[in-house]
Amino acid sequence: MEKHNIAVGLDIGTTKIVAMIGRKNEYGKLEILGVGKSKSMGVHRGVVNNITQTIQSIQQAVQEAEGAASEKIEEVTVGIAGQHIRSLQHSDYITRSNSELVIDEGDIDRLINQVHKLVMLPGEEIIHVLPQEFKVDGQAEVKEPIGMYGGRLEANFHVVVGQVSSIRNIGRCVKSSGLQLEGITLEPLASANAVLSQEEKEAGVALIDIGGGTTDLAVFKDGIIRHTAVIPFGGNVITEDIKEGCSIIEKQAELLKIKFGSAWPGENKDNEIVSIPGLRGREPKEITLKNLSKIIHARVVEIVEQVYVEIKNYGHEEQKKKLIAGIVLTGGGSQLKHLKQLVEYITGMDTRIGYPNEHLAGDSDDEITSPLYATAVGLVMDGIKRQERRVMEAEEVAASEDISAEESGAELKIEEPLKERRSFLDKLTERVKDFLDNAE
Repeated sequence: MEKHNIAVGLDIGTTKIVAMIGRKNEYGKLEILGVGKSKSMGVHRGVVNNITQTIQSIQQAVQEAEGAASEKIEEVTVGIAGQHIRSLQHSDYITRSNSELVIDEGDIDRLINQVHKLVMLPGEEIIHVLPQEFKVDGQAEVKEPIGMYGGRLEANFHVVVGQVSSIRNIGRCVKSSGLQLEGITLEPLASANAVLSQEEKEAGVALIDIGGGTTDLAVFKDGIIRHTAVIPFGGNVITEDIKEGCSIIEKQAELLKIKFGSAWPGENKDNEIVSIPGLRGREPKEITLKNLSKIIHARVVEIVEQVYVEIKNYGHEEQKKKLIAGIVLTGGGSQLKHLKQLVEYITGMDTRIGYPNEHLAGDSDDEITSPLYATAVGLVMDGIKRQERRVMEAEEVAASEDISAEESGAELKIEEPLKERRSFLDKLTERVKDFLDNAE
């Protein structure tokens, strides 16, 4: 099996760490070769707070995935989230030295690199620079400027920023686990790639990824990411509330939430009771399901309302920015009963649960298609994309070297003076310009 066909996603979450090995099959779908899962011991609200425990959890998940796939993991694409993530909008431009030449990838890279040099707050670092609309010589709403003529290239950017220390800590955990860091991706973006369709991104959609420690939001419109936010509450806070409200231990509270929890209190009758075994020699506790769902409801409403404030900040109420495809819920927390109905009730927006099965091969395990694994699937997809890009770049470099070798050989035969020689790209541009002139 060729190594470069395989990619590994590492989702370092607050409650679990997932290592997922996958590759593209001949139909372009993602084939999952192995999954490893371990309890996340050293992460709080998406941020590493105990290096040693996190390394142990990563190694455990990786070993399990390696065993399932019979493959050795060397490089991983890691997801980053946490309460330290923030995003901002920024506009920037470059003036091109030669407007006679068409805009190419190099110009866009130069513009993006310029944004990367933005001065951030102390201790912050830019994670993603995501171009939105471009402008070429004042012509607005250009989606793809490559191939156009123009002297001034400008763009609006969605810039995602995180704390340097948090990013470095994740890098250190990965390296100390004996792995190489292939890339870092913002977790809501990875989840979005796994569960959203291109049609939804075009129409306008808000992805809400409810994890253990954080709730991540990504808003798309016209196929472009418009807004991201990380809310420092997730499923763990609900478990904590059940633990306090029912005076039980965390393990029991988590089980209660998963088995009997509901986000809609009206669903349960007063006489529906669940009995919890008492701690060593103590009497069992009886908890009414109505009371349980009231505790859950209060916290879920708080989380959903905070997310809705972020969606409105993007300007969802405006007709121009309307999110026609509504809301997609994913992540482990999205499995809570009646959550979809509650989100629709609070926001008035169409809502569905997002499963990462659209990009997966047909024979995938049912467990992997759970919203729980949306981020991990998205990270594997991102890893494969990175590899394809690297292979393409290597081929382009090789091709350009071959062409320049041929060019130089041809030129030497004619004994053309050195100063009159022009690069292959200049000649190609000239040919294209001639073609355009003749076409007129």
